Amino acid sequence: MTIRTLWLASAALAAVMAAAPAGARTRVAEAVAPRTAGEPILAIVSLASQRITVYDAQGWILRAPVSSGERGRETPSGVFSIIQKNAEHYSNLYDDAYMPHMQRITWSGIAMHGGVVPGHPASHGCVRLPFGFAEQLFGETKMGMRVIVAPRDAEPHEISHPLLFGAKAGAGAIAAARAAEAAEAGKRANEARTAALAASRDVAKASVPVRVAENLKARAEAELAAADAAAGSAATPEAKQQAEAAKAKLTARVAELEAQLAAAKAELQPKLDAVAPAREAVLAAEAARGAAAQAAAEAARDLDPVSVFVSRKSQKIYVRRGFQPILDAAVTIADAEQPIGTHVFTAVSRGNGDALTWNAVTLDGGPAKAALDRISIPDDVKERLVSMGAPRSSLIVSDEELSRETGKDTDFIIVLSNEPQGGIKNRPRPSRDRYDRWLPPGSVDARYDRRMPAWRPPIGGPSFFSYR
Repeated sequence: MTIRTLWLASAALAAVMAAAPAGARTRVAEAVAPRTAGEPILAIVSLASQRITVYDAQGWILRAPVSSGERGRETPSGVFSIIQKNAEHYSNLYDDAYMPHMQRITWSGIAMHGGVVPGHPASHGCVRLPFGFAEQLFGETKMGMRVIVAPRDAEPHEISHPLLFGAKAGAGAIAAARAAEAAEAGKRANEARTAALAASRDVAKASVPVRVAENLKARAEAELAAADAAAGSAATPEAKQQAEAAKAKLTARVAELEAQLAAAKAELQPKLDAVAPAREAVLAAEAARGAAAQAAAEAARDLDPVSVFVSRKSQKIYVRRGFQPILDAAVTIADAEQPIGTHVFTAVSRGNGDALTWNAVTLDGGPAKAALDRISIPDDVKERLVSMGAPRSSLIVSDEELSRETGKDTDFIIVLSNEPQGGIKNRPRPSRDRYDRWLPPGSVDARYDRRMPAWRPPIGGPSFFSYR
């Protein structure tokens, strides 16, 4: 049977499945918002509707059907983010199945990727996307983008609350100024290095006449010494006269060369004197370059989004920036024995001044504002948070504690314990070393980035091969 025959048979099977009326889910069509889209900030996967919706600061921009984990291998509901991207990826767990445009959301193997989307849950835990949509989304997203997997339909709504922090005053202008200062410091360091090289070349050039004069003078002095010895041992008046005449010429020559050497040294000395200050200027300029670069990096970090997580279960607040922990501290939650739900608050844009515009997504529980009302954060932590925000910053509130998936190179990962988690629990586990080392993206761990030959279905075409 040829590959074309396989493809046609698969297409026919997919068409039959799509048309099945009894108990079948309504197929969700791909859609693009009828406006110019901004940068994607948030993606929400609805397990109930088998749909993904991507949002920018103004609202939804992309929608498409998905196929999540089948019964017993359910895609876990919770809060995730993109921690690795790989356009050419093959499953290390399921017969090297082709997973194009893979965007990983857990290191244990849950990801979004291109695959067959039959209109119902069918994967081994991953979120399959239509092939073309997966490619489009891959090109739009960035590392760290928030991905919410909701058990039911959920969408963001605008919210304001005193607990939702703002941005550092003038952070953008400060970062731009520091970047300009770093560029200028780099320019001055390069100029200082060029000047030092020029000073060294001038010394080398001016040293040539000195060495020539010293060599000629040494030779003339040797000849003068020989002539003096000859005059002292002359046996006849004529021989002595000749020796004395040679001595007179050589004495004059030595004096002439002495003058030439003195002049060459006089020309060399200022150039020698210029080398040390030029080298010191290089050291100073390089130090200034390093300090300016560090200041620019720190200012740029103030523009990076910060992630905050408040757990009712652990009664703690955790803060991360750039996947790296910044602090954690105890918090007080009113009626701590009562559920608070799971809510994701996202700063989507800057408002007036240093204010941020926030939205909220509730996965379970009551109103998001009521959840914030119950939280009391220590004053010292609140003071640090008050100006740490930037667009794409987030505050997550949940009854859950941090998932063990939260590691060195992840944002906060929260899995809803009251929803099926078969996609995590019932999959083969990598070795313990994998979790201990938390290998970063691009690791040499070949099991996670295989490049083995495999037949790849045409974009949008189905396949009999196994997909996660």
